[in-house]
Amino acid sequence: MANIVLLGAPGAGKGTQAALIKEKYNLPHISTGDIFRKNIREGTPLGVQVKAIIDRGELVPDELTVALVKDRLAQPDCKDGYILDGFPRTIAQAEALEGFSKVDMAINIAVENEAVIGRIAGRRMCKCGETYHVSTYDREECAKCGSRLYQRDDDREEVVRERLRVYDEQTKPLIDFYANRNLLRTVDGSGGVDATFELVCKVIDGNR
Repeated sequence: MANIVLLGAPGAGKGTQAALIKEKYNLPHISTGDIFRKNIREGTPLGVQVKAIIDRGELVPDELTVALVKDRLAQPDCKDGYILDGFPRTIAQAEALEGFSKVDMAINIAVENEAVIGRIAGRRMCKCGETYHVSTYDREECAKCGSRLYQRDDDREEVVRERLRVYDEQTKPLIDFYANRNLLRTVDGSGGVDATFELVCKVIDGNR
């Protein structure tokens, strides 16, 4: 099928689009963020280390992330393709990825920074797994289980701005990296989930 890298600022909608791509094209969705959060929830040594880094708005060191991704891509379900969401984040990671897997396309979901800040800083979470946004849900209790909602430490506006600064500095160069390899495809991510997914499908179908 295809080995796909999803690019875009934090909050651009990579995770949402990856889930839709997974469902339509039957590709495994590999999110380093999900793997890290699982370790954080379980309190593993890696989770403790990663949480401290993420709470500061910084990126997890390359060697930790590369080893995790290399192991995951070696699993049988990735033999016919995959969607990488949240990796690579740096040129060094992209170069490391080239050493053990061939990327067929990098899809960049483009959204303005201020829109991203509004999306992320307005998110509220529940321990049951439900997610809300203050723009559409103004209560402090979860509609599903009644528990009190909370804001993730890395969703606070000051941390989001730091994450975007780090993204601009370290991750945005990946756009040029994949453009120079003629693998970059950019879609407008500001028009909502369905409109963005329609553009993403055109890119994928056009490269099959």
